[in-house]
Amino acid sequence: MKEVSEVVINDAFENAKKQIQNSCNLFEDCHSDENIYAIISEPKRIIEVNIPVKMDNWKVKVFTAYRSQHNDSRWPFKGWVRFHQDVNKSEVKALSMWMTFKCAVVDIPLGWGKGWIIVNPKELSIWELERLSRAYVRALYKYLWPEKDIPAPDVNTNAQIMAWMMDEYSTLVWKNSPWSFTGKPLSSGGSLGRATATAQGWVYVLQKILELKDDNIKDKKIIIQWAWNAGLTFAKLIEDLWWIVVWISDSKGGIYNEKGFDLEKITEMKKNRKSVIEYEEAEKIFDDKILEMDCDILVPAALENQITILNAKNIKAKHVLELANWPTTPNADKILTEKNITLIPDILANAWWVMVSYFEQVQNNTNYYWEEEEISKKLFKKITKSTLEVFKISEEYKTDLRSAAYIISIKRVINAMKDRGEV
Repeated sequence: MKEVSEVVINDAFENAKKQIQNSCNLFEDCHSDENIYAIISEPKRIIEVNIPVKMDNWKVKVFTAYRSQHNDSRWPFKGWVRFHQDVNKSEVKALSMWMTFKCAVVDIPLGWGKGWIIVNPKELSIWELERLSRAYVRALYKYLWPEKDIPAPDVNTNAQIMAWMMDEYSTLVWKNSPWSFTGKPLSSGGSLGRATATAQGWVYVLQKILELKDDNIKDKKIIIQWAWNAGLTFAKLIEDLWWIVVWISDSKGGIYNEKGFDLEKITEMKKNRKSVIEYEEAEKIFDDKILEMDCDILVPAALENQITILNAKNIKAKHVLELANWPTTPNADKILTEKNITLIPDILANAWWVMVSYFEQVQNNTNYYWEEEEISKKLFKKITKSTLEVFKISEEYKTDLRSAAYIISIKRVINAMKDRGEV
């Protein structure tokens, strides 16, 4: 197999290819066939469009948007839509690639894509946000039909935005199509249990890994990087396990309290667009050293490239649970492994968003909706099975959990490609 050049920390796509290469080198089917690596290391299609939107002041502003569709061997594509001002094509391609293997590791029949609009949504009014959301669908709907690619919410997008997008798609195709987007409100065909079930998935996978590692599951001190939807929902759930969040941060800084925080108060602050540093009963920190503070479990829940070769050597946590997509670079992975830190990778730990999104898709297609208890049972069953599979492969191949997860997922994608005659 052709070697991938040394990883550049800020090049997300090269990092993604390096992760795949590292895992491919561990088993024969992938290592011995360059054609397989050539296919899975590039997206099938990447679309770039410019979207004109009339603003509230009647001036037109043009936004650049992407849709990367990586692999549909396990078809159809499934992919989030992110609204954020900081992006490049490399990152969009990388995220679509990671998501293909995230679906495969938990064995759901989906490929993956990724959408992104270059915009700071905080600068838009609610009406401008709606016009932009609908314009995105108009620009790309020919690539987004439900049997081909089903988008869902991501950073800075939510159920309301998905409802607008679903409505716009339905208008364009002249029929109600709740299955065209997931992550919608209940009134628009959304699924019960979405918010709590996905966060509960993180708790389940962490508990299972601690159990398999023969670690005590009580009295854990937690650091959560990024106090927003994912991190705060997770924090509220772990309160019931006698775990304490002692550090929590956002883009402005971090706060510390050895006795924990009033999470409802922090949630309300974030809803009002306040920073956690305005929380009064806490010690404050204004740099990026929160990842290096002493704790049992470190939870990076922000964006990509947070744990790098520059700070990995200073990580003191015993376990790292990745809630964000790819917060740890490949070179940092090696350092954490050498330090005997158990890293529960995003490809496994953060796969439960797509699992519940898939549940919503199934319910939309059958027009039959499950009770929340049934969703939780299905989720728990999948989590337990997938986590155990990854752990067993890590033991068999004597490798880290990320490589084990990729071995499982790459094998499943390869099998689908071979069955379809693609390789």
